[in-house]
Amino acid sequence: MRKEKPTVYPYIPNSVSTVKNQMLKEIEAKSVEDLFEDIPEKLKLKKNMNLPKPLLSEYSLRRHIEGILSKNKTCQEYINFLGAGCWQHYVPAVCDEVNQRGEFLTAYAGEPYDDHGRFQALFEYASMMGELLNMDVVNVPTYDWLQAAATSIRMASRITGRREALVSRTISADKLSKIRDYCKPEIEVKLLDYDSETGQLDINSLKDEISSKTAAVYFENPAYLGFIETRGNEISKITHDHGAICIVGVDPISLGILTPPIEYGADIVCGDIQPLGMHMQFGGGHAGFIATRDEEKYVMEYPSRLFGIAPTSVEGEYGFGDVAYERTSFALREKGKEFVGTATALWGITAGVYLALMGPQGMREIGEGIMQRSHYTMLQVSKIKGVKSPVFQSTHFKEFVVNFDSTGKTVAEINKALLRHKIFGGKDLTKEFPELGNSALYCITEVHTKDDIDKLANALKEAVE
Repeated sequence: MRKEKPTVYPYIPNSVSTVKNQMLKEIEAKSVEDLFEDIPEKLKLKKNMNLPKPLLSEYSLRRHIEGILSKNKTCQEYINFLGAGCWQHYVPAVCDEVNQRGEFLTAYAGEPYDDHGRFQALFEYASMMGELLNMDVVNVPTYDWLQAAATSIRMASRITGRREALVSRTISADKLSKIRDYCKPEIEVKLLDYDSETGQLDINSLKDEISSKTAAVYFENPAYLGFIETRGNEISKITHDHGAICIVGVDPISLGILTPPIEYGADIVCGDIQPLGMHMQFGGGHAGFIATRDEEKYVMEYPSRLFGIAPTSVEGEYGFGDVAYERTSFALREKGKEFVGTATALWGITAGVYLALMGPQGMREIGEGIMQRSHYTMLQVSKIKGVKSPVFQSTHFKEFVVNFDSTGKTVAEINKALLRHKIFGGKDLTKEFPELGNSALYCITEVHTKDDIDKLANALKEAVE
């Protein structure tokens, strides 16, 4: 019987048998298995895996992968009305051009001795975000909004010495899950009710739950369900009257037309910069920001890096670098506020490019355009028999809830029918918010034209009849 030769993969270094044997000899190992001797035998797979034959040329491998990917239907071929935390906004070409530059793309840490403008780029990003938010301090981005919200709550807990956080129940299930994971076991997270007619946070629920144990009150504006919270001043006043910290989660692309949270009492503001020049990606393309006033009690509780500007020894010259580096886990390790590893600094640079390109007028115009489109969509969809749009009687920004209870059709059935028209329908909320019945969360941004919206309305009408 012919013995099968070991496979040599041209795109995997050191896969030639003679090279592998030389390497094993150098480290005094008899086989590759010796490198895994610390793994218990019961955990090792002792048989060959059922894998297809290897593709030994780059061209063959590429063809194979492209064939798999071609089965996907993307937002390039279909009109997309999904949002719920990952939104389809237009990405200017210059954003991709800059974030693909070698001095940014490969700069994993970028310390001063090998920095080629990364520190300044991040400082400029933080400065523009600070201007948009009307706040003094903005961090180098964390992984996403989920982490930014959880870290904001932990910051509030350290500042107040308290171990309880109150969170609006209109938060997404994913975000709530990650906040609870990140805050346990020290911090208890309690939910606040919302008004079933307007979606607004229930003030009586807040008054009933808040106490001397409360470290923070967290709500989002616009909310996850799309409506704009109009009682921010009242919420922050109740929060401050009990010695707690008010944290507001915000979509930064809304701030060209909506009031920054600091104006209605927010102490910490967080969110995701994905709308600012980042493509939608499966599990990526997100970056969380945290912003506060320039007060020591807040600054010293940031676990992530902060970049500042200072004069150098050369008159008229300025340098960029870390602010209060000693408070981070990079400096203190086990004594750090929180452990912070790889951040999403590249996306911070990308958002900086986007903000510089748009400017104040561009941010205002895009906000107005989104809001006009979303309100036109709500109006058109509301004309369909049996469909309620929007569910909440509040002003909305780019997302809104649509209810289909009176149509006799489920959201899943309607979304399946929309696919025949090359439309991705809204996110099914039936499991996440069962009290809303057969409802879906629809998202409208600047990428949607009047024709797109009219096509959605006509396809929905056909689907429910």
